[in-house]
Amino acid sequence: MTLARRLAPVLAGVFTSTRTRDAQRWISEQRRRIGGQPHRVRYFHQVDDPYSSLASQVLGELSARYDIEIEPHLVGPPPAEAAPERERLEVFARKDAADIAPGYRLAFPRRDAAPDERLLQQASCLLAGAIAAGRFVDVAAGVGRALWDADQAGLDEIARTTPTADPVVTRAALEAGNTLRRRLGHYLGAMFHYGGEWYWGVDRLWHLERRLQSLGALRSGAVAQPIVRRPDFTDQPVAGSDKRLVLEFYPSLRSPYTYIVMERVYALSQRYPVELRLRPLLPMVMRGLPIPRAKRFYITLDTKREADDAGVAFGRVSDPVGRPVERAFSLLPWAREHGREAEFLLSFARAAFAEGIDAGEDEGLRRVVERVGLSWTQARGHLDREGWREELEENRRSLFAMGLWGVPSFRLLGDDREPDFCTWGQDRLWLVEQNIRRRLGG
Repeated sequence: MTLARRLAPVLAGVFTSTRTRDAQRWISEQRRRIGGQPHRVRYFHQVDDPYSSLASQVLGELSARYDIEIEPHLVGPPPAEAAPERERLEVFARKDAADIAPGYRLAFPRRDAAPDERLLQQASCLLAGAIAAGRFVDVAAGVGRALWDADQAGLDEIARTTPTADPVVTRAALEAGNTLRRRLGHYLGAMFHYGGEWYWGVDRLWHLERRLQSLGALRSGAVAQPIVRRPDFTDQPVAGSDKRLVLEFYPSLRSPYTYIVMERVYALSQRYPVELRLRPLLPMVMRGLPIPRAKRFYITLDTKREADDAGVAFGRVSDPVGRPVERAFSLLPWAREHGREAEFLLSFARAAFAEGIDAGEDEGLRRVVERVGLSWTQARGHLDREGWREELEENRRSLFAMGLWGVPSFRLLGDDREPDFCTWGQDRLWLVEQNIRRRLGG
């Protein structure tokens, strides 16, 4: 093992540690106080982004609850290197926003098409004018609603009381927003930025709220509970049912988001009459999909916050891309024969993302194998066999056929009365469970 690979988990542990985060937050807060600045939350809004439409609906409540100054910026779509499957992303985002909106007590229409270009231009000019007039928080949700409902009259009504910027000014505002977003280290819309950290849309709003509360920014008498809650069915009884559903789980051994949801997926399949089928994939990089540096940094820090909430150890990362992943998958058919497929995948992921174990080395992979009750001596006879690639390629084709490409992804099957339910993301497991309960009559 090279010195760099030995040091990498240590450095990753420092980068993701709570102590490092708290120190950075303390420095940020001291700078704010010394400069006499308010709690300023920058918000980056992509007009044709469904997640931005959802985020705009909470801005008023966020401003009402917290002693903050919201600084809005218009931005365009993510650059190509950060969204390698742009068309799939846009289609999925429309479906996903409509799927999650009711659970978050927000609104987003079900529609297949992107917004009309003419209405999009009008909405963009309206929001650029609203920013200049200090009225963005007041009108953004209404503009988004009218845009996605194809409501020309609704946009015209907002325009009667809100200044509208001309297209040249609007384009300049977009370019400025893109530049600032890039300088601060991000690429998506619906992003909140506060004190050096990024928070994605309504899905990560509670992380921002907790930070603001820790700084005493919650207004007197304001409710301290999350503005947006992920539905939780833990304490709700499971309805009896003769139905048997199938849940396909698409994990990757290089995905930190996959790792932090694995145990919860396994537990979910035990709580309900659900057959879990594991359909692993090669990492995106090994499938030719690049991940820019800024995206890697954000994913790592975001995973740490989500892992802490889930009670999952994370941070000492030994990147398993390449040989470690290939060696693990060469053992997967053998582990499956011994009924240890799920345990083996979790053991490998924990080694890579929580323990800093390099499974590219025999000693590291031996630990992964033996702690799930398998024999390393037997494993060596199966190591580096090539029969697994066809299976993973079939899983990739299946994933793409669903319109998805990232991990972790899910497909729920088993009810002939309605189509399969498909979604993507560790933060969508509640949505999977909601669909399971509904199909079982719970």
